[in-house]
Amino acid sequence: MTLLFNLTFFLYLFVTVSYLAFFFNQNPKIQILARYGMVIAAVSHVGYTVVRYLSVGYTPITSNHEAVSFFALAVCLSYLSFRWRYQVKNFGVFVSPIVFALMLVAYFSSTKVVELSPVLQSLWLPVHASIAILANAFLTLAFCGGVMYLLQEREIKGKHFGMFYTRLPSLESLDNLNNHCLTAGFLLLTLGIVTGSFWAEQAFGTYWQWDPKETWSLVTWLIYAAILHQRFTAGWRRRKAAILAVIGYIVVLFTFWGVNFMLGGIHSYAG
Repeated sequence: MTLLFNLTFFLYLFVTVSYLAFFFNQNPKIQILARYGMVIAAVSHVGYTVVRYLSVGYTPITSNHEAVSFFALAVCLSYLSFRWRYQVKNFGVFVSPIVFALMLVAYFSSTKVVELSPVLQSLWLPVHASIAILANAFLTLAFCGGVMYLLQEREIKGKHFGMFYTRLPSLESLDNLNNHCLTAGFLLLTLGIVTGSFWAEQAFGTYWQWDPKETWSLVTWLIYAAILHQRFTAGWRRRKAAILAVIGYIVVLFTFWGVNFMLGGIHSYAG
């Protein structure tokens, strides 16, 4: 199991280095290596997740190592699904480092198997947790799109048509990317909160407890609801949407990590 995780880790490292190398030298052969490498890394990662599931006997998504590893897998699969439907030039250059950074955190986190509490021994665990993390994955893609948009806009406004201008998609394409990923992430985030509420009612007899993770999930939902509302009603597109996608993602990371280590609660896996 450890060997398979290490293989996956180094595959993501190879993919990240390949994408970055391609970004600078534009050698199409390196790009092909990076693309196929991402697919192979995803297959290896799915294999590791399945093996860990068979080993521990429950959906491996409860410890810091498991949750971050699953987060990385969700970002990878979300990217591949998006890449399959749309052509966004050099999108992988910005996504792959985030996937590798998540794997780096998982690599240095404890892989110790902890017995589940009675509350977590539920079919809601894989349903709610996987949907919530998949929502974060699409919001990660929106963050990457926002960063790409701001870099490209800076090149154009400054009339400095350098490396980013020639290697990044048009502003319109990046704005569409931002919109697609924000919408998908928000819908999944909504579904994650709903399934979590049903689970809470089954486990504790109430749909909402104002646990720190629940509270910050609601804060995150409200932020993205406001972003989408302003986008469709007040015309907050392009630069404003890109900036908000970046800001919103900071809240996503705090909800995913910061709450566990700083605020605790029944959702915490910081230990």
